[in-house]
Amino acid sequence: MTLSLERARSRRPVTWLTLIGIVLLPVVIGGILVAALYNPVERLDGMRAAIVNNDEPVTVNGQLVPLGRQLAAGLVGGSDDLPSNLDWTISNTDDAAAGLADGTYDAVITIPANFSAAATSTAGASDGSGGTPEKATISAQTSPDSLIVDDAITSQVASAAASVLGTQLSTVYLENVFLGFTTLGDKLGEAATGAHQLADGAAQASAGAAQLPAGATALASGATQLGEGATELSGGLTQLADGTRQSAGGAGQLAAGLGQLSGQLTSTAPDTLGGAAATNVSYTNAAATATQGLAGTYQTLLAANNCIPPATPTTPEQGAVCLALGQLATGITDSATNAGYSAGYAAGVQKGLGTAAAGIDQLTAGASGLQSGLGTIADGLDQSATGATGLASGAAQLSAGGTQLADGATSLADGVSALSTGTASLADGLTQASASIPSYTDQQAKDLASVVADPVRADGASTTLFGASAIPLLAMLALWFGGLASFIVLQAVPRHALSSRRSSVLLALRAFAPAAAIGAVQGLLVALVVQLAAGYDAGAWWTFAGLAVVAGIAFAAVNQALVAVFGGAGRWVSALIGVLAVATGIVSTVPGVLTAVAGLMPTTPAYTAMLAALTSAGGLGAGLAGMIVWAPLAVVVTIIAVARRRTAKPSTLLQPAPALA
Repeated sequence: MTLSLERARSRRPVTWLTLIGIVLLPVVIGGILVAALYNPVERLDGMRAAIVNNDEPVTVNGQLVPLGRQLAAGLVGGSDDLPSNLDWTISNTDDAAAGLADGTYDAVITIPANFSAAATSTAGASDGSGGTPEKATISAQTSPDSLIVDDAITSQVASAAASVLGTQLSTVYLENVFLGFTTLGDKLGEAATGAHQLADGAAQASAGAAQLPAGATALASGATQLGEGATELSGGLTQLADGTRQSAGGAGQLAAGLGQLSGQLTSTAPDTLGGAAATNVSYTNAAATATQGLAGTYQTLLAANNCIPPATPTTPEQGAVCLALGQLATGITDSATNAGYSAGYAAGVQKGLGTAAAGIDQLTAGASGLQSGLGTIADGLDQSATGATGLASGAAQLSAGGTQLADGATSLADGVSALSTGTASLADGLTQASASIPSYTDQQAKDLASVVADPVRADGASTTLFGASAIPLLAMLALWFGGLASFIVLQAVPRHALSSRRSSVLLALRAFAPAAAIGAVQGLLVALVVQLAAGYDAGAWWTFAGLAVVAGIAFAAVNQALVAVFGGAGRWVSALIGVLAVATGIVSTVPGVLTAVAGLMPTTPAYTAMLAALTSAGGLGAGLAGMIVWAPLAVVVTIIAVARRRTAKPSTLLQPAPALA
């Protein structure tokens, strides 16, 4: 069934099949693009990748650490955040290289031999046991004939796995660091306490040292006085030694005199005191003996003359004799008594002289000992005098040393005072440092390490490779090429415009109307395809569908204007606009010139409005207004182009047929 629509560049009629093809073209384009590109991470199992684990495990603190094996297991196990994972194969270097070359593998992840050693190198560098910290690296290779995004997917998966493992290692390292802060703070606290005690001791030492100069000065003064006294003592001891020697000489003379006296007392020579005593004893004993004989004779006479009662004298002569003897008896008795006394006294004197002689001998020995002792004392006094002289010299040296000690004590006092001040400052600094260093429990250190190792988290970040803007970009692109397709098939300017009696406006609108209807249907169908792929909520989808309908109509108007003004070159310009829209919509790092040009294209308002409808981005109103502006403006341009076509030169009128647009 044919329709009364003009086909571009051909006189073949336009059928319903043609219109259906035009309507379905953006749907097919959009469906293919959305199906192929939307959220590719859900179909990662379509990529085959090999893991080559060349890592050699290391031993840390007596425990085997196979980090390469753990990383390989993490890659194969995948992540809870991703709905699918690559199709991994544990391989070796040769097999992976061959598989990458023949297309068996799309990518190869290689874990080097030093991976565990490098990843744990921070342990030796942090505990002071030596070693240089080194980064652990893994390499990712893709097939030479890999597709555009395969590299990005492989790198993203490898980077994510390495990041997770690195975060775990950093967490353990930082946990030890934070626990080290606690230990350091405790040790600094102990050091601060010791420093405070040292400061107190230094302050006391400073006070004591401040007294040292005065004490040292007093010591020097006392040493000077001691030297003077020792000098005087030395002179006195010398004089005393001389006097002692003189006394020793006198003691010797005394001993000699006593020896002579002892000889006088013990000698029996007549001219000695002992001899005189002995003679006196001899005479007194003789006198006593004679007196005793006389007394015997007297008794005999008394008895002979009967003078002893009871006898009585018998004759006068006996009486006279008895009377005479009686007178003589008193004298004889007194003589006998005196003779006895004299003998006793003479014997006592002689005995006393012997005793005195023994005592004098002892005195003589004592005097001799005194003489020897005084000599020894004199020698000792000489030595004492010499010692006193040495003491005087030492005291002089002590005085000089005391003066130097006073000077040194002054310096010492200043130094100890500075030490006290510095130690107090050190103690305060250590206390402040100890208070400034945080202290953590094991659990606090573990929690803080987990945060510091991965301090930034991006909430709401999309896990899709192309992001939330993929759907608006693909939908806009499908509708744009749908509008281009409409005027690849349909005539932008009626062929009979030159001969028609209708107005240029009516002619332009009659050519625009079917394209606008097709664009609206295209927009609705593209919105349905998007809903099937993404499943948006009803409110967002209706807004998006309305914008897609408006975009389809606006794009039809713009493509009609391009073809109407530039002819076949307008289709080339339309294709270029589509390419620029794709180039500037995929990544934000395009050159500024292209971004500036893209901002002026009719596709930009449609993309902005659709993006705002499906995301939290703003600009829905501005984008809708832009499309509304572009559509009437394009219609006006088409009307002007139609009007220009209705003005022709005579040579044009002579042509056998109108030019095809």
